[in-house]
Amino acid sequence: MQETNKFPLLSGNISIDLVNTEVVRWGQRYDLLLNNEDILDWLYVVKEDNSFWNEQLFIKIKEHLSQVTLNILEMRKVLRKEFEAIADQHHISNDFITFLEKKIEKAPFTYKLIEHNLIPFPIGEIEDVLLSLIAFDILTLIEENKLTFLKKCSNPECVLLFIDVGGKRKWCSMKICGNRKKVARFQHRKLEDN
Repeated sequence: MQETNKFPLLSGNISIDLVNTEVVRWGQRYDLLLNNEDILDWLYVVKEDNSFWNEQLFIKIKEHLSQVTLNILEMRKVLRKEFEAIADQHHISNDFITFLEKKIEKAPFTYKLIEHNLIPFPIGEIEDVLLSLIAFDILTLIEENKLTFLKKCSNPECVLLFIDVGGKRKWCSMKICGNRKKVARFQHRKLEDN
């Protein structure tokens, strides 16, 4: 359980990392969230960036795991479609913003001061709490004008997304696609030289 390298956590944003739970390996598309256990594993991995996630929260998640899984997978489907449109230079739609705001309305936030940081705590049913956090993450990216820098990996076989504020990044990561392309170019040049 909790295999950290199973999931490509490239962004530090729970919303983008959720979409990136669909990957392509060896030319085949894989879903890393096939069942309740996969969802639990992913939630344990991404909890590092969510200071209020504790064992009590996971007890609630486990009590409602089937509904949590269903809701997260439905949310990922919507986000994949919207994020790919944004990465293709389409404007962020008002319908998408309204969709996100409605997710937060189901589990609005209270705030606590933890280590001199004001931390949002969603309150409500656990399946709504997780979606509210994901929606809050996206709205924060929109507010900070970072979602407009959402890009697809330059590897045409890859489906991973990332934020590229500097405008120079080509690959989802050097480990995943960048090195593969470098090695392929090197081998191609080596064959041409022979």
